[in-house]
Amino acid sequence: MKVMIKNRKDQKISVLFEKAKNQKGLAFIMHGLGGFKEQDHVRTFGNSFKERGFSIVYFDTTNTLGESDGKYEDATITNYYEDLEDVINWASNQEWYQEPFCLSGHSLGGICTALYAENFPEKVLAVAPISPVVSGQLSMDASRKFETKDLEEWEKTGWLIKKSSSKYGVIKKLKWSHMTDRLKYDLIPKVDRLTMPVLLLVGENDTTTPPEHIETLYSQIPTDKKEYHIIRGATHTFRESQHLSKIKSLFLAWIDKYALNKK
Repeated sequence: MKVMIKNRKDQKISVLFEKAKNQKGLAFIMHGLGGFKEQDHVRTFGNSFKERGFSIVYFDTTNTLGESDGKYEDATITNYYEDLEDVINWASNQEWYQEPFCLSGHSLGGICTALYAENFPEKVLAVAPISPVVSGQLSMDASRKFETKDLEEWEKTGWLIKKSSSKYGVIKKLKWSHMTDRLKYDLIPKVDRLTMPVLLLVGENDTTTPPEHIETLYSQIPTDKKEYHIIRGATHTFRESQHLSKIKSLFLAWIDKYALNKK
């Protein structure tokens, strides 16, 4: 079922809901910066829950390359996070809504789902931030290390301009205000609230959210119900079939171990 709902700014958000026949749980799945709900890795996260009897909510944030309102150039963590809250609030009024629910997101979606789990831990059964942004400052540090010229040009001109790797022929233009907004966010100060099961995955060759960032987050999560895996040979966005297969097997094992057992 695909529906258009309104966020707090009266913008349209495209939501895709897949109802399980005998619902064992509910999971919200979130894409990353400039992503969309149909991406292979996003669907892999969701399909893992689906195979275990969960109903799934996918959505395109505003200001991305999907079916929702807004322009990519205006994308921020703030607007992505607010859209996540608004989608969950909409879902809470549906007959199939269930708490506690699971969350998973990639990159910017990863930090948003983790932030939600920190802010509303009582609502979250388990959370799987995949290649998540850990903090705006760490993002800046990674850009200085791996994309020095891009970062300097972005700050100087006010624009980061790149070809989309997910949508052929699309040129992505992002305002510097995205980075100033990103610098407001950090998962570490409230990491003690991540007491639910947590699954962290990252590509071995990820230069956007490199493994050392994820290890920093993992080391400070207080629960012993946490897992961290490096996907060998993978970069930031998972596209290769062998990487997607590995991710699915890790998700299924984690769901079996934690998300189907509330105790």
